[in-house]
Amino acid sequence: MELSKIDVYAKSIILQAGDRIRQSFSEKWTIETKADANDLVTNIDREIELFFIEKIRAFNTSHKIIGEEGMGEKIQSLDGVVWIIDPIDGTMNFVRQHRNFAISVGIYVDGIGKLGYIYDVMRDHLYHAIEGQGAYMNDQPLKALEEISLDKAIIGLNAVWATPNKRIKHEPMIELVHKVRGTRSYGSAALEIVSVASGRMDAYLSMRLSPWDIAGGVMIANEVGAIASNLENQPINLLERDTFIIANPFIHKEIVENYIELK
Repeated sequence: MELSKIDVYAKSIILQAGDRIRQSFSEKWTIETKADANDLVTNIDREIELFFIEKIRAFNTSHKIIGEEGMGEKIQSLDGVVWIIDPIDGTMNFVRQHRNFAISVGIYVDGIGKLGYIYDVMRDHLYHAIEGQGAYMNDQPLKALEEISLDKAIIGLNAVWATPNKRIKHEPMIELVHKVRGTRSYGSAALEIVSVASGRMDAYLSMRLSPWDIAGGVMIANEVGAIASNLENQPINLLERDTFIIANPFIHKEIVENYIELK
């Protein structure tokens, strides 16, 4: 398999999709809710997913596709070549802020990440990686993550997990918030993951993420030494929703073992 050929094609269609999203701001959107009132989907989400499906099938009909909006295939395994796509990660930000959202694409072969892309559409920043060849933001290489202690770390964390909730014991999370240097929450898992990969943050965790939220970003972050797992320190599952943490390798274990207590 020529990864370089797939890489060139993937970058091309991602940038085309970004152009279409930017153009859409002059149009009136159709906005609907999905699982709850804060889980939004627009006609642009669906249009972009269909665009990817058509382009991928034109490239190679044997490639499988998992997409957030459900227009790809219902697959039970990661055998073969699988594209895992989120057409707009951070739809609430897309609708309300017109920024802080991204296109996420991960390409896996027999379950192994081979290519990863996160496109910050409004900043025109394309994060990308090929397995074993390092990670980049546009043409700039991302550096290997350097050692850091937890008390100097910035972590990505939704504030609700440090309050009483049904998923995780909040008291240790409060201790974690007090331990670290600072917390951030951007509303896009893809952008939070590449913030860890680029060293702007040192960890990001969430209680419920789907494969399309993480597939592209994990591939990129792995290339700079980040560690990704679920919150029980088990390998990530790209076929179903799960808890998630990605962190600088020097603090991943400390966070999971000392501050995470799932209910």
